[in-house]
Amino acid sequence: MNEHDGHPVRQRLFVGGRWTEPDGGHYEVTDPATEETVGWAPEASRDQVLAACAAAREAFGPWSRTAPGERAAVLARAADVIRGHLVPYAGLAQAETGATTATARAMQVGVGAARFRRYARVEPAEWAIEPQINEAGPMGRAGVMGALAVRQPVGVVACITSYNNPWANPAGKIAPALAMGNTVVVKPAPQDPLSVYRMAEALETAGVPRGVVNVVSGRSVEVGETVVASPDVDMVSFTGSTAVGQRIAEVCGRSMKRQLMELGGKGAALVLDDADIGSAVAGIGTTFSFYSGQICTAPTRVLAQRGVYDRLVDGLTAYARRLKVGDPRDPDTVVGPLISAAHRDRVESYVELGRKEGAVLVTGGERPPLDRGFHFTPTLLADCTNDMRVVREEIFGPVVVVIPFDDEEEGVTLANDSDYGLIDYVWSGDIARAFRLARRLRAGGVGINTVGRNMEAPFGGFKRSGVGRDVGSYALHAYSETQSIVWPG
Repeated sequence: MNEHDGHPVRQRLFVGGRWTEPDGGHYEVTDPATEETVGWAPEASRDQVLAACAAAREAFGPWSRTAPGERAAVLARAADVIRGHLVPYAGLAQAETGATTATARAMQVGVGAARFRRYARVEPAEWAIEPQINEAGPMGRAGVMGALAVRQPVGVVACITSYNNPWANPAGKIAPALAMGNTVVVKPAPQDPLSVYRMAEALETAGVPRGVVNVVSGRSVEVGETVVASPDVDMVSFTGSTAVGQRIAEVCGRSMKRQLMELGGKGAALVLDDADIGSAVAGIGTTFSFYSGQICTAPTRVLAQRGVYDRLVDGLTAYARRLKVGDPRDPDTVVGPLISAAHRDRVESYVELGRKEGAVLVTGGERPPLDRGFHFTPTLLADCTNDMRVVREEIFGPVVVVIPFDDEEEGVTLANDSDYGLIDYVWSGDIARAFRLARRLRAGGVGINTVGRNMEAPFGGFKRSGVGRDVGSYALHAYSETQSIVWPG
């Protein structure tokens, strides 16, 4: 295993069960809080990417025929390995992403281990369909037919992951894919790939056969493009921006590859006049702190009924100003850095654009007085309108926009007037009212008086927020094909 031992690691690729020197050399992975070098990530060549896909194809037959219980045992052992290395793994994740210590341990590595453990629970691979009388079929006879629906693995799955959580996101793809008998080629985000290689090491230690798991990385777009286009890949599971997802979907469409797309979000938080404002502020305030707003499920677009608008803006302002921005290793820090200098520039440009569009900058919108790191203060833009770019486009930072509305009908119309539809939120003291409005929101998920998630509930988006559903048992469906077998009853 590659250990830190106080020096930056020069990581190798993981192809066909072997740790391989990259043809393209290495590139620097930077700690966004200190701007120091975390390690050196491998740059795979096109040939190495294709070799990884070919290795996964070769391993697919034997792995898919392995008993589900044996596959589950590998996942369970991997979960134990990850748990046993929680502190060093979390330290690396923190260095790569800028997450706070609590987030790195619980929400990154902790959730990653939990997902391997979840899919180590063997589920039935097939189920019977109740016999029924059929109308006359193509053979001209009617009768009772037996039927069985069987889950079959898709084949080789390309897992292309996002930078905001290098543990939970890849684990949420790899674990259910392996549980269903697929093999995988993982292409991690270029900003923080080192953690994903630690995950591969954990799986190797757990006894995963050669070629079942492959990891290739690189800053070049050619790496991802080659994975997606490879004839050995049967499915692409992607988490990232809508723009990149659209390009991947075009390639997948040409060869009819299966897709699972978890794309951008601009979550609407509908705060009604009977809402508990303290609860709404605490929930919406997670946008400022959780991954520093670099999360697609964040309630970044707040729609406040006029009766509570001023109180909500005042509450969010006070909340944002209380949050300590700084080194994520400091236990008092709540808001860590953004992932890179380039991304901080992008977030800053959106805030300036919002001011030019007529939004009122209530708080934030600046770099804190820190010597190092890509930090940005929690920012609140009020008096916005739904045609502003800061309202319509995903900023992916600690920026919340607030829009007033008069009645329920207007609130729902504003919420649905978006290209995105991942997760929306409703705050109301009347639960029946909240559920009624939730059913009218065009989003894959709706949180009522909470930003929490049930990890067994289906996850995915409407519109440009994605295609398909995963998490819990839904991921087993996502990474499998359904085959029907019938016979005379």
